[in-house]
Amino acid sequence: MEIYKGKLTENFEDNINLIEGILHPNDNFDIIRKPMKIADANIMMYYIDGFIKAESLQKLLTYVISVKDFGNGEENAAQNFADMHIPSAEVDVTDSIDNIILMVMSGCTVFFCDKFGSKALIIDLRTYESRGTEEPENDKVMRGSRDGFVETMIFNTSMIRRRIRSPELTVKYLNAGRSSRTDIAVCYMKGRADQAYVNELCKKIENLDTDSLVFGHRSMAESLMKTGWYNPYPKIRTTERPDAAAATILEGGIVVICDNSPEAMIFPTSLFDFLQETDDYYFPPLTGTYLRILRHIIFWMTIFAVPLWYLALMHEDILPQWLQFVVPADPGMLPIFAQLIITEFALDGLKLASLNTPSVLSNSLSVVGGLLLGDFAVTVGWLSPDVILYMSFVAIANFTQSNYELGYAFKYMRVITLILTALFDWIGFATGVIITITLTAINKTVNGKRSYLYPLIPWNGHAMARLLFRLKKRY
Repeated sequence: MEIYKGKLTENFEDNINLIEGILHPNDNFDIIRKPMKIADANIMMYYIDGFIKAESLQKLLTYVISVKDFGNGEENAAQNFADMHIPSAEVDVTDSIDNIILMVMSGCTVFFCDKFGSKALIIDLRTYESRGTEEPENDKVMRGSRDGFVETMIFNTSMIRRRIRSPELTVKYLNAGRSSRTDIAVCYMKGRADQAYVNELCKKIENLDTDSLVFGHRSMAESLMKTGWYNPYPKIRTTERPDAAAATILEGGIVVICDNSPEAMIFPTSLFDFLQETDDYYFPPLTGTYLRILRHIIFWMTIFAVPLWYLALMHEDILPQWLQFVVPADPGMLPIFAQLIITEFALDGLKLASLNTPSVLSNSLSVVGGLLLGDFAVTVGWLSPDVILYMSFVAIANFTQSNYELGYAFKYMRVITLILTALFDWIGFATGVIITITLTAINKTVNGKRSYLYPLIPWNGHAMARLLFRLKKRY
């Protein structure tokens, strides 16, 4: 995607005026314009302060001022100079205006000389600031590696390379966003990934009609999938763990890393992929299988447990004796339906309050706040202890998987089913179940080909067994 069309000319002054008309170094204090006169050559350098270490730039300048011959304007003068006199390992010769602007704004140094004709040098001396690769806060494991992706793309790809030392691992560079010009890396294994799908995905990313990807993978996800806003189910799985990303690549998946985002996107994705956790593979197969089956059972219960309980209360007169314990002894002052809806909103309110509370106080606020509110609500008579019990189970069960989008998708389905049950009795409950299944089945993945319910639909017994059971250690 080129934004600045055209090539450099043979005229040094015209090239400088053109570049300065785009970069505006006089209006931007951090865009540095460095003119020099060395021997009989006129030189101009452009770079962004803050992206380059002073020591690296000083070494380059010390070496350049000792050069006596910059060429005589011949066609290969720039390439010869780069080969013989530039000590940096990463040097490129270009005449593309768009490439020059992109590289300067990305942190590289551009070197113009009136002896190079219509060519310029791009010298990569940049160093991005980055936090440490500590374990992701939202993707922790009880056993296993403790490193995680950061906001710098090159660090993320290197962590994958460290785990997959094969030349078949391909990391393709792309660029998207008219203003942000965000760097994107598409990682896959040649011979294992579906090459047609890789090409299709790369084409979609290159043709993204968006001004910026400042919110990283989230901006890209919304640009790739512009339809189906009414369907809350997430279409793209993400991970902050390099070991999970590497395992996905080795299985034939595709991982997309977006600069400035610590989360890698996994393609293609089905519903059952979200219910896999890295911990499953750091435990023996029996323990991993138990954890996975337990996760499925508990998480699916978050949709139907509360509406089913409310449906049972609507027909308590026909409940058998052994199920009478589900009927609240103290139903509270408010109707049970109103209590459930209020509690749904109250739980989200506590989450928001915890997120916006300083980290020193957040844990105590969420725990103490929940206990106090729940206790006072029961004491005053607003809520029934049974409502607190069931909604607490739902709130805790949501954390059996790490994807917030899937947790909220299930929440929406639960609330819709609950409302329909309150309005239309068992017919409403059945309708809610049908809506849940329908929205799950019609949800489209990014490639639009694989079913969101794969390997259940279409049926693939071996793949389904691997998703439900930890049959053997993957790697």
